Amino acid sequence: MTLIFIVVLLALVFDFSNGFHDTANAIATSVSTKALPPRTAVIYAAVLNFAGALVFTGVAKSIGGKIADPAHIPNGILIVIAALLAAIAWNLITWYFGIPSSSSHALIGALTGAVVTGAGLHGVNWTGFSTILEALILSPILAFVTGYIIMTILKLLVRNASPHWTNKWFRVFQIISAGMQAFSHGSNDAQKSMGIMVFALVAGGFQTELDVPLWVKISAALAMGLGTSVGGWRIIKTIGSKIIKLEPVNGFAADLTSSLVIQAATALTLPVSTTHVVSSSVMGTGAAKRFRAVKWGVAGRIVLAWIITIPITAVLAGGCYLVLNLFM
Repeated sequence: MTLIFIVVLLALVFDFSNGFHDTANAIATSVSTKALPPRTAVIYAAVLNFAGALVFTGVAKSIGGKIADPAHIPNGILIVIAALLAAIAWNLITWYFGIPSSSSHALIGALTGAVVTGAGLHGVNWTGFSTILEALILSPILAFVTGYIIMTILKLLVRNASPHWTNKWFRVFQIISAGMQAFSHGSNDAQKSMGIMVFALVAGGFQTELDVPLWVKISAALAMGLGTSVGGWRIIKTIGSKIIKLEPVNGFAADLTSSLVIQAATALTLPVSTTHVVSSSVMGTGAAKRFRAVKWGVAGRIVLAWIITIPITAVLAGGCYLVLNLFM
């Protein structure tokens, strides 16, 4: 019972860190274009993250059962503890340096690494893992292309409008799109912590199905909402200004793109990285407006962080499992 309590506590800490780490995903564009004051934007995002987290459970079931079968894996609870410790550590490291890396990649890489270390290569459901990996890889590409198309359409629509009119109205539209993005973030990201808790509950024999109990939903939603309310200002600065100088029309296009891609993934029960999706949509809208305006060097460093997250967290989790196994 003590171990399952530790799992729940760590899962909520991860969810909290995910909230403040990924706050930028929902509000970086609206803050950088001054569509919303920072404090208002954070509260707005926190409320809608909480609401989104309560609505869906499909992604939670994917996390809980697609990477490994928790009912047939040895030391399942210890594996989850090791995975959560590694994912939390990576979230904190990347937050400190302002790197918009993926909490999703961190958790999936860490869980896979802990399973391989604790149960061997055969313990991983490689078919399920590859399905999740494909979604993580394809979603930012889709976001870039969709963002490029939406921004191109918007450019045509406002080509004869005055800059003052365009900025004024798209700041208003950004308030709506930022809300959509925050809700989408909660509907996909909070489910990852729900899924890891369900994995531990099944592994520990506390339940037999991958259904998400109500208390898991509420606690994960609260942790995500509270984490969001803290705010991740270092990452907001990276997404909001270091990739491209955003204007309200870009910000609206990026938020709309991100929310559409994330909601589509949620409907398909696929966990995706909101960080990847938002960063890619910002790049896509920026490229559509003026290709040279995108700071591709910064974008390249962000992509490098995406690539290294899964292997690094897998190794971290494997090391955590070996250490924990000595004492527990």
